[in-house]
Amino acid sequence: MSLGAELLALSAAVAWGSEAILVRRGSRYASVVLAALMGFVLSTVVLWSAIWLFFPLSLLYTRGTWYFVISGLIQPAIVRFLHYTGIVRLGASRAGPVRSVTPLFAIAIAFSFLGERPDAGVYLGSFLSVVGVWLTSSRREGESEWKAIHLAYPLGAAFLTAISQNFRKTGLLIMPNPYVATAVTITTSLVVFSLSLVATGQLHTLRGDRKCLPFYGTAAVVSATAQLLGYIALAKGDVSVVVPLINTNPLFIVLFSALFLRDLETINARVATGAVLIVTGIALITYR
Repeated sequence: MSLGAELLALSAAVAWGSEAILVRRGSRYASVVLAALMGFVLSTVVLWSAIWLFFPLSLLYTRGTWYFVISGLIQPAIVRFLHYTGIVRLGASRAGPVRSVTPLFAIAIAFSFLGERPDAGVYLGSFLSVVGVWLTSSRREGESEWKAIHLAYPLGAAFLTAISQNFRKTGLLIMPNPYVATAVTITTSLVVFSLSLVATGQLHTLRGDRKCLPFYGTAAVVSATAQLLGYIALAKGDVSVVVPLINTNPLFIVLFSALFLRDLETINARVATGAVLIVTGIALITYR
């Protein structure tokens, strides 16, 4: 496992943590649907421009492209909507940690279908991360009411992310160019997401106060960066290590929430303990 892959995965985690805070702030002024669409459009334009300038389009004509298309049908198209909705319903400091059970799903799938055999440290690190999720998911004094059924949003995002990440890794084994892979995935998601808005008559949800633009615009840039970092990390390393590291973003969500969302969310000792367990999990996963 390349140390470069580990650092890239952690950088992606920091970026996703920052994005969650920006979306939470912007959601006061406009629907999260607008945030998702802005992210897809920006990423698509920037990535295809780069590919046109620096890479041969013949890279698209490989079997690996189909894996990226399938991944794009799942994530970020569906996953990002579930994730953003979870942030609004549960709060960033809860939805993020709950979604971090993705590594367990990802490791199980990679074990079954990709033949990966992670060592005991990866399993223990993932387990500690899940315990941290349990702690951060508890109700907190002074926060707004939420329903247990709303946990289905981040949990659904976690499960679908695990499936998508394994499709991505399989595609990268065939065509190891993370830039083309990211572009195909996000473009597929943009098409699916746009068609779903038209089909369900949800175009009106794109309206909102202009005050959302600084938050959603920055979130779009950050999410595009995080997507690319994640793909590069997957191209360099194993799913069973990269995915758990990317999904340590709850640690950064909790930290950033304490710093920037004091007026919207409450961070208590249980949440802090959960964050410590996630850090311990990172150490166990990355230590060799």
